[in-house]
Amino acid sequence: MTHTLKCVSPIDGTVYAERPVLSLAEAQDAAAEGRAAQAAWAARPLEERSRLVMAGVARIGEMNDEIVPELARMMGRPVRFGGEFGGFNERASYMAGIAETALAPIEVGEDATFKRYIKRVPLGLVLVVAPWNYPYMTAINTVAPALIAGNAVMLKHATQTLLVGERMARAFHEAGVPEEVFQNVFLDHDTTSALIGAKAFDFVNFTGSVGGGRAMEQAAAGTFTGVGLELGGKDPGYVMEDADLDAAVDTLIDGAMFNSGQCCCGIERIYVHEALYDAFVEKAVAIVKAYKLGNPLDEETTIGPMAHVRFAKEVRAQIAEALEAGAVAHIETAPEDDGGAYLTPQILTDVTHDMRVMRDESFGPVVGIMKVTDDEEAVALMNDSPFGLTASLWTADLDRAQSIGDRIETGTVFMNRADYLDPGLCWTGCKQTGRGGGLSVIGYHNLTRPKSYHLKKVTK
Repeated sequence: MTHTLKCVSPIDGTVYAERPVLSLAEAQDAAAEGRAAQAAWAARPLEERSRLVMAGVARIGEMNDEIVPELARMMGRPVRFGGEFGGFNERASYMAGIAETALAPIEVGEDATFKRYIKRVPLGLVLVVAPWNYPYMTAINTVAPALIAGNAVMLKHATQTLLVGERMARAFHEAGVPEEVFQNVFLDHDTTSALIGAKAFDFVNFTGSVGGGRAMEQAAAGTFTGVGLELGGKDPGYVMEDADLDAAVDTLIDGAMFNSGQCCCGIERIYVHEALYDAFVEKAVAIVKAYKLGNPLDEETTIGPMAHVRFAKEVRAQIAEALEAGAVAHIETAPEDDGGAYLTPQILTDVTHDMRVMRDESFGPVVGIMKVTDDEEAVALMNDSPFGLTASLWTADLDRAQSIGDRIETGTVFMNRADYLDPGLCWTGCKQTGRGGGLSVIGYHNLTRPKSYHLKKVTK
């Protein structure tokens, strides 16, 4: 019997889409086709590859009116927010714009006797395993630069956003990218692991859970296949006594609650200087109380259901454990909270790092807020985490932010900003958040390898 992947809509629990997975033999054939097509693709001029990729990106933009409600049905994001094309286009455009410089040979020197330089050459066949929470933007982070650099790509998308890979592949093929060069595939975990273990790929980029990342590394063990990982997060915000209070509250609470808290770099814990603490909490509670929980297809809805009942169950468990241990909840249960995927956004105070809600990834609409007395206490608390993706610092003092940022164990330091991915900067993490890096010049370096040329012009 053929195994199928099923996307269950968080709106009503019905099966929204299902697709049969490839058998191992079919998946091996697909990988072989991609590998065979890669050399011809890499031989095309860089400008041509960039142009075709950007044409595919534009084609996604033309589909946006269909994509927005489709995303709402698959993973619950309200239609009022308009989808992901802005960030999708921004990231691809930036990477296309820097490609010539980022991929240019490094000239070491030339004289009458020698010519020496280092080229950046594509790795070959790249597997992209993309998550459901921002299914277009997270996928394009690797798909665009991988293709532009001359790699072939196989995209395995999350079951919760089953149709995203199909749309991306169709858009890129319609734009002129060869079908074998960019393939969307439906794979189960065993087949994926078998392919990686058989060295079907030259690089694997995975965004997902810590457990998923561990499985990727275990599958690749001994193959010497490069693996890039963006895994869990527990991103902190720190509001200092000189911060712009209104801006800090608005940005950090939006960073905690947008997309029902299902953001890779969402704010999951907030530390506020004692001078601003009470005012911060009061303003934060007022913002969250004004949210409208409901059907994401309704234009009035500002916060939709979580993508799956099991995700909401974990957040509810963390909140319940915190309350049992003495935390205070500030938001009354909404009438629309059904005990399933529709979950009331919550603010907790009187929290401690003994509570899972302040240590484990929540990936939902809940944030704990703690009072701190100084920078030392704040830095110690921010670093008291197994994760390190981003940290958001709020102050009017640039030097202070830079000094504190140097002491935080994180991949990105924000000052007076949060929950944003700048394509000019390397998107990276530390500790259990993973390793490697996407976007920026470094993103190209991770999708290519250096190849040195030592050319002697004369033999006498």
